[in-house]
Amino acid sequence: MIDLRSDTVTRPSTAMREAMLAAPVGDDVWGDDPTVNAFQDTLAERAGKEAALLFPSGTQSNLVALMAHCERGDEYIVGQNAHTYRYEGGGAAVLGSIQPQPLENAPDGSLPLEKITAAIKADDVHFARTRLLALENTIGGKVLPEEYVTQAVALARQHGLAAHLDGARLFNAMVATNTSLEAMCQPFDSVSLCFSKGLGAPIGSALVGSHALIDKARRWRKVVGGGMRQAGIIAAACQHALDHHVAGLADDHRRAARLGEGLSALPGLEVTSQATNMVFVRVDQAHVAPLARWLEEHEILLNLVDNTRFVVHRDLDDADIERVIEVMTDYFAR
Repeated sequence: MIDLRSDTVTRPSTAMREAMLAAPVGDDVWGDDPTVNAFQDTLAERAGKEAALLFPSGTQSNLVALMAHCERGDEYIVGQNAHTYRYEGGGAAVLGSIQPQPLENAPDGSLPLEKITAAIKADDVHFARTRLLALENTIGGKVLPEEYVTQAVALARQHGLAAHLDGARLFNAMVATNTSLEAMCQPFDSVSLCFSKGLGAPIGSALVGSHALIDKARRWRKVVGGGMRQAGIIAAACQHALDHHVAGLADDHRRAARLGEGLSALPGLEVTSQATNMVFVRVDQAHVAPLARWLEEHEILLNLVDNTRFVVHRDLDDADIERVIEVMTDYFAR
């Protein structure tokens, strides 16, 4: 199968499995797991933050970050297309009693500064208290411009807000811009980083920030069920990904560009966006159902809708990309 549904479908390499098998472990809830502790220290140092905390998922890492920044009745400003608002089950509202203030994303994935300013509430009992700006990078595969991030976080600071980054695919942004992880994380009070997408770990995300914020996050992690015991086997996978898989994201980006190029030549399709490891394609409605069947018959997995996301990842090679283009070309030739 050639699976283009998401980079979450990646599987651990043999070397990663060996690292997991060899990892010394302890009870992480007690703080006794040496592999977890070493990974957290290493990640915090590379991100330029004081501390880090391992989580089973990015959804939980983001949720706990929001709960660490905000109290009940507080509000965070977020994009309509952001995962923390749209794709994570409404956790901030459901579990944190935190009100989202969603804003429409600009075409480049940013939140227009004037809309952020207009959304910040006055200090008035009628309003939820605006406490946090939450951004996402990459978003829809697109890298937020560095100048924009600087301006948006400065605006948040001006109004007394903290800033959180959902950096589930921040390593893609880092590779695409040839920027260090520390530089990408520097503007933000907290950053959630995922290792189970393009980096290929089977599970694991981490939150980085100050000692004070991570102390709060550790308590909330326990409350929402994220405290793990012998979690060193997860941390070992994340550490292996951090050490060995980041540079390989450049190959995903190159293959995604080739895929976008090949698909753009086909009738019945419109490539609406190609950035980092993602290609977005608008499919004529008449083709959705028959094309989905055709792809399935040719062992290509894709969540085909009228605006479809093709996600390239480390489990695909150049031949797989050419095969997808060939199969799609054959369909439209018929």
